[in-house]
Amino acid sequence: MAVEALEWVWRRKRALMRSPYVRVKEEWMERRALQVVIVMSGLVPVLAGAAGAVFGARAFGPYTNGAEDNHVRYLSGLLLAIGLIYWSCVPTVERRGEIVRLLTLMVVIGGVARLAGLFAAGDPGAMRWALVMELGVAPLIALWQARVARGLDAVPSPS
Repeated sequence: MAVEALEWVWRRKRALMRSPYVRVKEEWMERRALQVVIVMSGLVPVLAGAAGAVFGARAFGPYTNGAEDNHVRYLSGLLLAIGLIYWSCVPTVERRGEIVRLLTLMVVIGGVARLAGLFAAGDPGAMRWALVMELGVAPLIALWQARVARGLDAVPSPS
């Protein structure tokens, strides 16, 4: 009797796991996880961009001259904007693939330029960790966003 009850429970559980309702829930949970990751990883460009825009070159090391400070502030403003635009994609991330891919392309191009600078000018110190975000995390987020978008296209929205 106990074995039959366990077999019934197992069959029921397997049937539920194939249910479209379970799939919908899993897709929406993955969407939520992606949103959290985008918000958290967006802290890097937003905080670094804001620091550079407000404090200039001093935010990243010794101050050299006005031209360098001015250039750092401009590039920091761009970095801040990239982070804010990533954040703007969060509410409807499954429909923002084009924006996420464009931002990712911009970030990867910047990462390639930073990598070239590493070989041309030497180790950038703590800034080398930016390469992880630029050439690793950003492309992974773009791929994840595409996966979430494909998955949610195949299932109805939960009510």
